[in-house]
Amino acid sequence: MIKAHTDVVGSLLRPPELIKALQLRGKGEIAPPEFKRIEDAAVVAALRLQEGAGLEVVTDGEMRRLSFQSQVTEAVSGFSEWDLNAFLWGDWHSHDHGEKSIDRPPIAVLEPLRRRRSLSAEEFTYTRGRTDRTVKVTIPSPSLFANFWDPERSTGAYRNAEEYLGVVADLLREDVDELVSLGCTYIQIDAPHYTLLIDPKYREFYARRGRPAEQWLDFGMELDNLVIGNRPGVTFAFHLCRGNQSSRWLVEGGYDQIASKIFKGIKADRLMLEYDDERSGSFEALAEVPEDKTAVLGLVTTKSPRRETVESLRARIFEASKFCPLDRLAISPQCGFASSIEGNALGADDQRAKLYTLSKTASSIWG
Repeated sequence: MIKAHTDVVGSLLRPPELIKALQLRGKGEIAPPEFKRIEDAAVVAALRLQEGAGLEVVTDGEMRRLSFQSQVTEAVSGFSEWDLNAFLWGDWHSHDHGEKSIDRPPIAVLEPLRRRRSLSAEEFTYTRGRTDRTVKVTIPSPSLFANFWDPERSTGAYRNAEEYLGVVADLLREDVDELVSLGCTYIQIDAPHYTLLIDPKYREFYARRGRPAEQWLDFGMELDNLVIGNRPGVTFAFHLCRGNQSSRWLVEGGYDQIASKIFKGIKADRLMLEYDDERSGSFEALAEVPEDKTAVLGLVTTKSPRRETVESLRARIFEASKFCPLDRLAISPQCGFASSIEGNALGADDQRAKLYTLSKTASSIWG
């Protein structure tokens, strides 16, 4: 199992050249070879940034994705037409950037799902060949795609939401099978939707999909564990946050309501937990982390240019160690720097400084 004391959640800010190339691709004004050249260069730059910062674990920055979960709809047929808002809808909050509401688009699964290509193989194989660090690949939790179930429009494809989500889980499990066969040893499941269950409004949203919120949590974790399976030599991480788009979030509150069930029930080895400010609650929930799991503390915010210091991060880690032993703790950003191509409200220099401070903090504590 990977024991790294530094980690990253997944996404990094997309460089301007890649954003421009994506716009040209949408207009059909750039040839595929040229687009892939620009995309590949963005991945290499992301790797050099993370290596230079001294991180033990690296990702490709999710440079090949519009959103952290969009590779499913890009690689699998059966969904209605969709755009970026399919992953961004909700009532978003911010201390500095105001409120923002995005209506849920009329998205739905309309036909039986078919895997047209691998979801993540290109990401891993390209990245693996260009770094000597541990490469982590992120995949979305299957039950995230409950958002694409429409009780009126989707029953022509599947009898109910449970059957549909079971197929999503099978497709993700197949992708994990492929990643493992290619030599991948670190895979992360992103499950930000579980923290929505601490908010009554979102509990009601899931209840309208046929089950009370607590049952959705049980069912969702069953699907997550199906994807994880029994894979000796492969480390799994499980990421929980409260929403991360354009420096905004969806809900506030500690992990207390869900900590015992998730921390103990999920078969992942590493828990990637958001803890960058008071929105995330206290460290007391860390007492629920089982002895065979590592808690990766997301203490470095990706939501603002605020420059953390080694001293302040050390103090937070030692505070957390009152509830979970220091040797079972690690440090990371609280979420991705760009969960979608929109990115958060900070610059490349801020991103670099945060990663370097993160690594220096880990070195000062664990060596």
